[in-house]
Amino acid sequence: MGQVSCTVENGVAQVRLDRPDKLNALTLEILDELVATAHRLRRDRTLRAVVVAGEGDAFCAGLDFGSVLRQPAKIVTSFVPRPWRGTNTFQEACWAWRRLPVPVVAAVHGHCLGGGLQIALAADFRFATPDSRWSVLEGRWGIIPDMSGIRSLAQLVGIDTAKRLTMTAETITGERAHELGLVTGLADDPLSAAAELVDQLLVRSPDQLAAAKRLFDDTWTASARRTFARERIEQARLLAARNTKVAREAAFRKVAPAFGPRGR
Repeated sequence: MGQVSCTVENGVAQVRLDRPDKLNALTLEILDELVATAHRLRRDRTLRAVVVAGEGDAFCAGLDFGSVLRQPAKIVTSFVPRPWRGTNTFQEACWAWRRLPVPVVAAVHGHCLGGGLQIALAADFRFATPDSRWSVLEGRWGIIPDMSGIRSLAQLVGIDTAKRLTMTAETITGERAHELGLVTGLADDPLSAAAELVDQLLVRSPDQLAAAKRLFDDTWTASARRTFARERIEQARLLAARNTKVAREAAFRKVAPAFGPRGR
């Protein structure tokens, strides 16, 4: 039985971690499902946005060690990176959402711990309840975050804050996570907040959104020279794109745009 559900309506995918009786704790099977779901969505050129959330009382309580440690052979294969992607299964379960050419929004409530926190940080935006519980929990077990969390933390907070969260494994509230920069916005109903942002994004060109995501993700730590070159390349492609013309005409006429499928 699948423990990751995905429905797509009007170009918006609703992805849910669906193991509520275990607070959506991650099994190796769930990691495989997350990878497969993200890769399937990436091929959908009509996709406009993704919202990731957890069913039940939590977003995700982290790795289910009891389940995972019963499969030592699969741990080994899941740990080996795929050369063509540069990630193993643990990392790709998170980073695959960064590879999507559409905005990904995480709606967080309850526990957001360990691997669950790394999934949330791989989204482009995060909305959370003020009382949600966040922790780089791996330090409690004597290990480090290895599901792309180091990269995500480096992009969101200062190095001292990233080190402290990782080394202490302290649990903080969603409110504190927002103060530190881990959370985009606080909301008593994160799904509604995510939907409001998605509604704003749906009136923007899907090609522009894809280009912006690529540009920021690929050049965030790059030199100014490399960033400027990428700006020129992305802009040249956008100027020739059909959806750019649609956006421009809709803006002039002050009407809702009717975008076609996303470009490359």
